[in-house]
Amino acid sequence: MSHVTHLWVIFLGTLIGLLPIINPLSAGPTFLAITEGDSEERRREQARKGCFYMVAILVSFLIGGSFIMSFFGISIPGLRIAGGILLTGIGMDMLRAQQAGAAADNEERQAAVKKPDISFSPLAMPMLSGPGSIAVTLGFTSLATDWYDYFAIIAGIVSVAVITYVVLRLSGRLVKFIGPVGVNAMTKIMGFLIMTMGVQFVVNGITDPDLLHAIKAALSAP
Repeated sequence: MSHVTHLWVIFLGTLIGLLPIINPLSAGPTFLAITEGDSEERRREQARKGCFYMVAILVSFLIGGSFIMSFFGISIPGLRIAGGILLTGIGMDMLRAQQAGAAADNEERQAAVKKPDISFSPLAMPMLSGPGSIAVTLGFTSLATDWYDYFAIIAGIVSVAVITYVVLRLSGRLVKFIGPVGVNAMTKIMGFLIMTMGVQFVVNGITDPDLLHAIKAALSAP
């Protein structure tokens, strides 16, 4: 595999990995609710700042991921397994569309409406860059071997932010076009994809050669 192809694989992996988790289509109705009464210019500003904060948060975790893992003694297999379990739970919640989650979202919306600026919280954190996207971003550190790989991952994060900004800008038209049933269906599809990614993360973590070697050494020790 050539170096350029390798970078494209990392870029597309970042794009495909983050987009279902951030799920801008699902965030659209909430964004409309928490910016109710705002002008179009104000909504554009909030969406732009929220996406900028999202990039800043995820890139910070990407660059500081190695330090965080070494500081807390977290291994790559452990990170993959923990992140996989977290993603599986998020995907299952999206598939079940729990009423409790809906009630919590309503409370967050009411609190957000009272805020003069919702671009950082709750838009950037936790709607766009929540625990799931942060866990996946930390997992990308295991794929990066040099700075070019980091640039490819950052380019993927920025691309997701651009797509998210466009969807939030057009959220009013999109919600009217696909309707509540369409939004719910897309959420369930995204939930299934996220759950599948989570299971694969766990499988990759369990079957990691370093982990298997450590287990074998521990079992063979007197």
